[in-house]
Amino acid sequence: MEGALSGIRVLDLSRLLPGPFCTMLMADMGADVIKVEDPGPGDYIRWWPPKIGNNSGFHVILNRNKRSLTLNLKSPEGRKIFEELAATADVVLEGFRPGVMKRLGLGFEDLERANPRLVYCAVTGYGSDGPMALKAGHDINYLALNGVLSFSGRDAPTLTGVQIADLGGGGLLALSGILAALLARERLGRGQFVDISMTHGALAWNCLRWGKFIADGEVPAPGDDLLNHGFACYNIYRTNDGRHMSLGAIEPRFWTAFCRAAGHPEWDTPRYFEPGDHQESLRKSVSEFFSTRSMAECVETFGGSDCCCEPVLNLAEVLDSPDMQAGGYVVEMMHQSWGAYRQLGIVPKFSLTPGSIRSHAPELGEHTQAILEEMGYSQSHIEQLRQNGAI
Repeated sequence: MEGALSGIRVLDLSRLLPGPFCTMLMADMGADVIKVEDPGPGDYIRWWPPKIGNNSGFHVILNRNKRSLTLNLKSPEGRKIFEELAATADVVLEGFRPGVMKRLGLGFEDLERANPRLVYCAVTGYGSDGPMALKAGHDINYLALNGVLSFSGRDAPTLTGVQIADLGGGGLLALSGILAALLARERLGRGQFVDISMTHGALAWNCLRWGKFIADGEVPAPGDDLLNHGFACYNIYRTNDGRHMSLGAIEPRFWTAFCRAAGHPEWDTPRYFEPGDHQESLRKSVSEFFSTRSMAECVETFGGSDCCCEPVLNLAEVLDSPDMQAGGYVVEMMHQSWGAYRQLGIVPKFSLTPGSIRSHAPELGEHTQAILEEMGYSQSHIEQLRQNGAI
């Protein structure tokens, strides 16, 4: 069955993580994603160790289901090819600093003249305009400037293991923006410019603490509230074998079930859900309970109780998890050169238009010849473009 985005063509000029994550999801849903790369290094993430075959493991995950076309956009021939592709494409996505594509003559205003239905999405650190538009940055900087880091962690700002601004404020927001623009195109008959700022996109992730702040005026800080280590019922606890358990027993019925399974009914009082100094004492008692048991013993103790207490699995355990395997969220793949490897499964799930993994991540420029032939370029012309450094 065809994917939900079958028939949609995306020209992806982005590199590294945010843009490629967005177009990975679009490709999974059936879109024809052409990864446009520089003929030299291509997407930098290809070369980051460790590698699988010729490419980085990061590239292998992020760029499945895509085709790679090498184009030198600084050459007239390269720009001409891109313009021809954009004239019939549905989406262009790029992650350069503001103004780069405009200087090449390939900005939204340039491309929409030939293709008014084009949806053009730019993913940047700080947006296409404003006082910080041209500044460099990375996920850590975006989260520092939008407040997320300020109350993350137990005692001081702490980095998360995944890149919230890159993926959530960038890649996912770009996906939702592009899909909304495609839907609006059906009603309005025109595409539009979608401006994604990773800093401001992840700003929305402050929604709960923002709501509390405007209500009580207390500036959020690490370890000060229910969801960031401030309450015993919602915390992470170390076991005696150096592993950890996650406890999320917020609602009374879950807290009651946890206390009963732990054999400590005295913990089950209304104060468990009230802020105050007593939370430190309760957290210490719960911590002592977990510290006398292994993770396996804790899993056995709470496995039969509906109390939101689960082990903190490492990634190797996640890949072998029966839940992940049963849901198809871990996929066994076989590459003709690399051999066997495990790929992320498909999300989201569709009942009528399921996504699929149709191809491995491409080698640099692997599909250049085929794409140009589809466009009507002759073999001799393609060879000339190659000699000129345009591809």
